[in-house]
Amino acid sequence: MSSLRTPDPNPGWLSEFALDETRSRVPILYVEAIPVRVDGHGQVEHVGMLLRGSATGTMTRSLVSGRVLHGESLRDALMRNLEKDLGPTAFPQLPASITPCTVGEYFPLPGVTPLHDPRQHAVSLVYVVPVTGDCAPRQDALELTWLTPEEAVHPRVSEELEGGRGLLVRQALAHVGALPA
Repeated sequence: MSSLRTPDPNPGWLSEFALDETRSRVPILYVEAIPVRVDGHGQVEHVGMLLRGSATGTMTRSLVSGRVLHGESLRDALMRNLEKDLGPTAFPQLPASITPCTVGEYFPLPGVTPLHDPRQHAVSLVYVVPVTGDCAPRQDALELTWLTPEEAVHPRVSEELEGGRGLLVRQALAHVGALPA
C-alpha cells in the first residue's frame, strides 16, 4: 500500500479512475505478507523487508502487499502478491489455515490509528509466510533485506517502514513467538 507503485499490467477489477473513486467511498481489502526464513523447527530466523523509493524520493521499507481482487480468494491474493513482489522462485509456504495473525486498519487521516495511508481507508489481513526459494524483488521494489527478528523491530527499522507498518511487524512476530520475552 505504498504511495508509489508500478502500474499493474492486469489491474483486475477497476480502472485507476474507478479505484480512486471507490477508495474515497469504501474501505479497500488488502493482504500483507511478512516473508520469513525459518529453521528446521519452524522458528523464525530472518524477516524479509522490501526497500522501495517513495513518491518524495526517499527510501522506505515495506512488506509484501496488495489488494484482494473481486472474485479472488485470500489464498490466491497472497500467492499473487508474493510472486509479484518476491519473484516466481520465492516458493512461499502458505499456512494450512488462512486466518491472519493480525489485522491492520489504515486511515487517510494521520493519528486515527498508528497505520496511515493518505489515499484511502483500508483493511489489511496480515500473514507471516515462510519462503524457501530465491527471492528476487520485482515491480517497484529495489531489494529484499533479511533481518533478524530483533533487527526487524528495532525503532530505526520501524521508522523506515511506511505507513506505521512497524506495528504490524511487531504484532506478527510476537504472534509466531519470534520476539524475546
